[in-house]
Amino acid sequence: MAAETTPKSWTIGSLVKWATDDFRSRGIENPRLDAELIVAHALKIDRMRVILDAARPLEGAELESLRGLVKRRRAHEPIAYLRGEREFHGLAFRVDKRVLIPRPDTETLVDVAIARTKHVSMSMRLLDLCTGSGCVAIAIAKQRPTSSVFAVDLSPDAVALARENAHRIGTYNVAVLEGDLFAPIGERKFDVVTANPPYIATAEIETLQADIRDFEPRLALDGGADGLDVARRIVDAAPAHLVPGGVLAMEIGAGEADATRALFEARGFTEVRVERDLARIERVVSGVYG
Repeated sequence: MAAETTPKSWTIGSLVKWATDDFRSRGIENPRLDAELIVAHALKIDRMRVILDAARPLEGAELESLRGLVKRRRAHEPIAYLRGEREFHGLAFRVDKRVLIPRPDTETLVDVAIARTKHVSMSMRLLDLCTGSGCVAIAIAKQRPTSSVFAVDLSPDAVALARENAHRIGTYNVAVLEGDLFAPIGERKFDVVTANPPYIATAEIETLQADIRDFEPRLALDGGADGLDVARRIVDAAPAHLVPGGVLAMEIGAGEADATRALFEARGFTEVRVERDLARIERVVSGVYG
């Protein structure tokens, strides 16, 4: 938005085109989509209206709001943080820099947990570890409203946001606790334990896209030397917190399926399965204990 251009010369369409070209020149993926989403968010309209109202002139206050959002996206701040919201499993979750952005890949974890607990669908007890925004726990609780759900995260900031999401979405059967993995839940046992632990190898963090590397919480990304530090702890401790026949389901990184399956089997889990996400990447390992 050049300084010499008066606000009256800007329309929705010209702003979208300019932002698209600017984002593309900076190596941002999906520049057109990002431009439309930013404009839609700033103007409080949907993307279809952005297209239909392309000729509408923008007012000064609208341009000022857009200027700030474009500047943040230029710096590779994720669209989800700019909008403050991300859809996951058909639900709208509030997100910001306190938590990892929910991704479609993780919906596979929800689907596996639901599929492997049909026998206790009316009275399921669920523990979700490394809950972040609470997306997995809340999505499952929404489908299983008579279940008892506990969600745990080490970050107090994440816990606060997960509690907010549970309240906003209306899943009052979800209790969010702060602490290190199983520590906050004492001796309780569950029908299913889910987890989306940090699983990026430490050396790979700096190779990630700037959107992830520079903005999403390192605590939720860094899985240690081989990406499996937290996964090992979860697999090792889970049996003590599962009822006989209980299920552990865990999201993993690309290329980690064989090593994770071996962890499950070494700890005595049976019926170990690996499920692929929509991109056909091996994404979730699950197994039965006892």
